[in-house]
Amino acid sequence: MTEPLRRDGTDWVLDVRVQPRASRTEFAGLFGDRLKIRLNAPPVDGRANSALLAFIAEACGLPKSRVSLDAGQTGRDKRVRLHGVDQIPAALQSVLSVARAD
Repeated sequence: MTEPLRRDGTDWVLDVRVQPRASRTEFAGLFGDRLKIRLNAPPVDGRANSALLAFIAEACGLPKSRVSLDAGQTGRDKRVRLHGVDQIPAALQSVLSVARAD
C-alpha cells in the first residue's frame, strides 16, 4: 500500500478521497491508499474543491495560496499539493497516525 502523503521536491503531495455533501467537514480516516475527507460543500461549480483546499490550508496552518489541486478537478479522488512546506504539518501527521492505528 502506498502512503497518501509523500514528498515531491520542496512540496508535499496528498492523495485524498472526497465525500461531498457530508453533514460536516472533517478528516475521516483512510480509504485504501488515500486520506478520506468529508466535505459539507456540494460538488457544484467547484465549491467542493474550494472547500477542500480551504479546509486543508486551515488544518495545516497554511495560507490558501500554498495549497493547490494537482489532479482530480471533477472526480472524488484528488491530489493536493502543499507548496514549500519543510515538514509534515502536525494536523496531517496526527490524522494519518490515528488512521493507521485503526
